[in-house]
Amino acid sequence: MFYKSSDERTQYMDSTMLINTIIFDLDGTLLDTLADLTNSVNYALETYGLPTHSQERVRQMVGNGVTVLMERAIPGGRSFAEFDNCLKDFKAHYEIHKKDFTKPFPGIMDFLKDAYDSGYQMAVVSNKFDLAVKGLCQDFFSPYITTAIGESAETAPKPAPDTVLAAMRELRASASQCVYIGDSDVDIITAKNAGIPCISVSWGFRSRQFLQEHGAAVIVNNIQELSRELASGLSAS
Repeated sequence: MFYKSSDERTQYMDSTMLINTIIFDLDGTLLDTLADLTNSVNYALETYGLPTHSQERVRQMVGNGVTVLMERAIPGGRSFAEFDNCLKDFKAHYEIHKKDFTKPFPGIMDFLKDAYDSGYQMAVVSNKFDLAVKGLCQDFFSPYITTAIGESAETAPKPAPDTVLAAMRELRASASQCVYIGDSDVDIITAKNAGIPCISVSWGFRSRQFLQEHGAAVIVNNIQELSRELASGLSAS
């Protein structure tokens, strides 16, 4: 579907949909970032003579922001004397190498285009640092995703609802118009704290069993199931 103007698109969206705003997590939901995260973690660890980690091990560490990621990756966490420098080196390396192997999960780009054409407005909220979030969303998801908010000193990270609420304000969407899509227990809690429904995806950094054990109400295994869930359970007929 095509629109003559942004106002026409907004009118269509408001008149035909109960849910018109999708708020996504980024890592493990839209983008497969694990290889680049692992490489940057290991670069920083090697710089300080620390043991490195496998991708599978790093998979279990992500979800609460890069500071917590490095706390989990470094033996002794914050008690390590060079922790701040190690974190800084991780960020600098990741900023340069964040797109070396990162790519959207299968079907994501078609899903975003279809959602956009159907009238949804979309945002990303992430515990990844804000500069990386904005850069990745611009590079991979423009023009479909117009709002991207990451970790910053001004906004509390997930599972606090602050980043979600900031996205809702930017998109002028109420809680009744929104759905959150993520791949972790942090995302489930974040959506609950923000007062909006959550769809969990099983293709990311946490297993279906893990999501079930942490209170997921709806779990989808692929893009087709996600599209059906939105069409049948959350959008107006």
